[in-house]
Amino acid sequence: MMIFPYYETIFSKKKTVVNFFQAEATPAHGDRLLVSPLHFLIESGAIRSARGRAAPAAPARRPSATATDATSTRSAKPQAGRLTSPFSGLRHGVTVAEHRSQTAQTPIASSGTTSSPARPFAFPSVARALTPRRPRRPRRRRAPMEDAYAKSVAEVLEAFGVDRTKGLTDTQVEQHARLYGKNVLPQEESTPFWKLVLKQFDDLLVKILIAAAVISFLLARMNGETGLSAFLEPSVIFMILAANAAVGVITETNAEKALEELRAYQADIATVLRNGCFSILPATELVPGDIVEVGVGCKVPADMRMVEMLSHQLRVDQAILTGESCSVAKELESTSAMNAVYQDKTNILFSGTVVVAGRARAVVIGVGSNTAMGSIRDAMLRTEDEATPLKKKLDEFGTFLAKVIAGICILVWVVNIGHFRDPSHGGFVRGAIHYFKVAVALAVAAIPEGLPAVVTTCLALGTKRMARLNAIVRSLPSVETLGCTTVICSDKTGTLTTNMMSVSKVCVVRSVHQRPMTDEYSISGTTFAPEGFIYDAGGLQLEFPPQSPSLLHLAMCSALCNESTLQFNPDKKCYEKIGESTEVALRVLVEKVGLPGFDSMPSALNMLTKHERASYCNRYWENQFRKISILEFSPDRKMMSVLCSRKQQEIMFSKGAPESIMARCTHILCNDDGSSVPLTMDIRNELEARFQSFAGKDTLRCLALALKRMPPGQQSISYADEANLTFIGLVGMLDPPREEVRDAIHSCMSAGIRVIVVTGDNKSTAESLCRQIGAFEHLDDFAGYSYTASEFEGLPPLERTNALQRMVLFSRVEPSHKKMLVEALQTHNEVVAMTGDGVNDAPALKKADIGIAMGSGTAVAKSASDMVLADDNFATIVAAVAEGRAIYNNTKQFIRYMISSNIGEVVCIFVAAVLGMPDTLIPVQLLWVNLVTDGLPATAIGFNKPDGNIMTVKPRKVNEAVVSGWLFFRYLVIGAYVGLATIAGFVWWFVYSENGPGLPYSELVNFDSCSARQTSYPCSIFEDRHPSTVSMTVLVVVEMFNALNNLSENQSLLVIHPWSNLWLVGSIILTMLLHVAVLYIEPLAALFSVSPLSWAEWKIVLYLSFPVILIDEVLKLFSRSPRGRRFPLRLWRRDILPKESRDN
Repeated sequence: MMIFPYYETIFSKKKTVVNFFQAEATPAHGDRLLVSPLHFLIESGAIRSARGRAAPAAPARRPSATATDATSTRSAKPQAGRLTSPFSGLRHGVTVAEHRSQTAQTPIASSGTTSSPARPFAFPSVARALTPRRPRRPRRRRAPMEDAYAKSVAEVLEAFGVDRTKGLTDTQVEQHARLYGKNVLPQEESTPFWKLVLKQFDDLLVKILIAAAVISFLLARMNGETGLSAFLEPSVIFMILAANAAVGVITETNAEKALEELRAYQADIATVLRNGCFSILPATELVPGDIVEVGVGCKVPADMRMVEMLSHQLRVDQAILTGESCSVAKELESTSAMNAVYQDKTNILFSGTVVVAGRARAVVIGVGSNTAMGSIRDAMLRTEDEATPLKKKLDEFGTFLAKVIAGICILVWVVNIGHFRDPSHGGFVRGAIHYFKVAVALAVAAIPEGLPAVVTTCLALGTKRMARLNAIVRSLPSVETLGCTTVICSDKTGTLTTNMMSVSKVCVVRSVHQRPMTDEYSISGTTFAPEGFIYDAGGLQLEFPPQSPSLLHLAMCSALCNESTLQFNPDKKCYEKIGESTEVALRVLVEKVGLPGFDSMPSALNMLTKHERASYCNRYWENQFRKISILEFSPDRKMMSVLCSRKQQEIMFSKGAPESIMARCTHILCNDDGSSVPLTMDIRNELEARFQSFAGKDTLRCLALALKRMPPGQQSISYADEANLTFIGLVGMLDPPREEVRDAIHSCMSAGIRVIVVTGDNKSTAESLCRQIGAFEHLDDFAGYSYTASEFEGLPPLERTNALQRMVLFSRVEPSHKKMLVEALQTHNEVVAMTGDGVNDAPALKKADIGIAMGSGTAVAKSASDMVLADDNFATIVAAVAEGRAIYNNTKQFIRYMISSNIGEVVCIFVAAVLGMPDTLIPVQLLWVNLVTDGLPATAIGFNKPDGNIMTVKPRKVNEAVVSGWLFFRYLVIGAYVGLATIAGFVWWFVYSENGPGLPYSELVNFDSCSARQTSYPCSIFEDRHPSTVSMTVLVVVEMFNALNNLSENQSLLVIHPWSNLWLVGSIILTMLLHVAVLYIEPLAALFSVSPLSWAEWKIVLYLSFPVILIDEVLKLFSRSPRGRRFPLRLWRRDILPKESRDN
């Protein structure tokens, strides 16, 4: 009977103590030769019990006949179960029979150590009670072992005072816990909600609006107003500010989720050696100095230094930390590399990474914040969110506008000091209050209250369009940031590549009698999906790949000499791997080759469900052959072998490094007729040349496969059997680039956007990828364009600056280097977009102007990003950039539209106050115009179609003003006309209207002395609602015509017709309907102090409004002619509004 480790668990309240003994193989586990202790515990339910649920009693099993008395005798009494070295299972490279004899002789096995005396089992609480307590030492601070990778195992163990055969004592655990704290990422105190709310009101324009609302309410109360009229204007202003504050609070709350989701990458449990006993503890209880055992499937619970190898090798997938596409082999030897990065620390197991092969023991050297995962958290905490270019421009514009408003308000108030004593005001104080109210109205008129809402709406609409492109925007302002992006720092693994190792080329020997002697096949498909075809050297698809003897045996060997699993995940709707990526790539190759004996192979397999299809062919070969013995991979042999039996025939299949396999081969399998012929020197040279081509020019990861017929009845294999092999073929695999990336790179180049590939992989592999995707196009020498992190850090400051301007590839990096690169580019006024998918990318994603995470990436990366690519497609970024540029252009258009509107309102109130006229517009009317009649068309302008050449022009400069000098002049002219037209409508009703009083102009500008003079008209005429109604209607209609002007910045309406944006046409119609409702529905008319207009009054409104189109057409004509712009530019500074200055 086959024997392997089984575990009996006894649970206390805090710990799970594991008692190891030998038992017969159960049906569920009997076919496994190698069982990871932690993996077995997961399956047996021990880990679930460790979390607090009661464990079922272990079933009694009959001991094996070959077991010793120590392992075959069981008793319910605690002292009968000796807790010895617990995890001494099958070693790699031994047969079942050998293992049986070894375990019978050595019940206490510890690789490389002598077994300690057996210790009676005791519950943890009892053990602690019986342990003599040492005198408590004075508390001292122990420095963390930051250089453990450079020290020997003995030095590290001595530093922590730990015996690797016994682990820490309870007293040491308590001391280390006090010194180093718990193994948890500390929770950062979140900003109180009330502070987040107050932060949203920390803006100069917002403060001015709040002051205007409060003053308006106080003035209304002082004038005796009550009810709705007193609260209307303040209420509307506060509602606007509350909506904006809500958006800001929600955005900032979402940004803190990244730190919380980082905790998900911490392990839940750990197998720890303490007091000579192995226990399963919560990972949070680990302290530096603890001895921890890890195996296949384990998530590393803390940063640990390797101290003992329990298998021939240990491989760890640390892609989430370093971005490396392949698992990394770990070793015991110290590292002497200078300025070692994570990739160089080959004896360190990093917290959060996953063991994919082997077993080992390690000593904890860092917990909590003192781990690699903790350093990422600290980097994210130190990273402050950068304001987007548009937000900076709007903030600058707000500050500029606030100063102008304050100046104009003071000026209006000062200019009218002489009118404070006019009889109409009833005294100096009331006159001062009246003109103060005018100043408040002026402030309300000048501030575009609807601008934040319109900007938010436009960006939100842009996010919906981008979502259809599979670009999900998490931060609204980041939409327009894409428009000015100058550099995209793209992570290689999983972003430019599929992060799915795939076999791309196969080389077999065709015949020794023909030239060329080898056949080369290429395989399509770049993912783990068993979908793809095999093509010969001429590019023709093989209809029946299994008919080729070499391909058939290649599939057999790939399926049998393999310990990985390929499965379909119905939730994610994708194929996933368990185990090494290289072995999974071989399994996918088996599926693409298909099975022999079917004329429709492998297309017939497509009728299967995806779950069945995942490993159908692999299961076929595993059912055809019975595995007898395994020789695991070892670093010295660089190969693995498996002995299989089928129909009384024993065959050994081997795979490994090409140089190791070919050195052991004496024969080759011919693809023409399936014969085996001796391996001559010519054939060996030909194969080595192909291997050098695969590994050098194509930078493929190569494996060679071979077989050997063994004597009938042989039940075991040894290293000596790995000789006189028959060579089957050579496979080359890689983490392939996404098919659409090359075109996307070219689009970025034509748009003036640099792409810098950032990766943790080695330099040669990354350079090969850059060559494939076109990043190194037209470059023969990569010097000056490709740097490793250490090379870049070693450059002098001047050369580093030059390198930043030319860099295309940045390799061998760790998380701190990515953030450093982003910061360095930003100091050179670059707008940086950073893409990534791993935990290691999170700090750089947060620091970048726009962080772009992959949809299949980690939750940490997504939470730290501004945008998520749902399809993981780098090409989607290009489409998103085009959309971002269009959104920014449209944003500029509606900002300019609203600026010209507000300039018109300011001109109207200012001129009326200076001339001494009655109030042309009251604050509530101005609010209506700013929020509704201006807001709807401004939002619709966001739907303007993008220009055809939007992706052929360079990105706009960071310091480009939203409104430049010439444009400010243009809209000053337009705004002046809007204001004068509004006043003209007001004057027309008093002087020329048939329904008006027909006053002389002099009477109108001296209305304040009406009560002190004898007049032919009642003074109450100046309180009539008709003149302000005409003014308000002129202001509304002229803005509708001005909205049509903003279909394009410089193109005439004769070129871009109004119906090119039906949303704008619809918004104009809706706005006019709302305005008509205000005029003709009595409750609304009374609320806004307006009255219905006659047809004659509507005609004068149209006459005064339409000329704004003619004026802007003339100004656009000057804009299209460079010569025509010279005159205005001499009068105005190039940028009237302040430019952005990036904080260095």
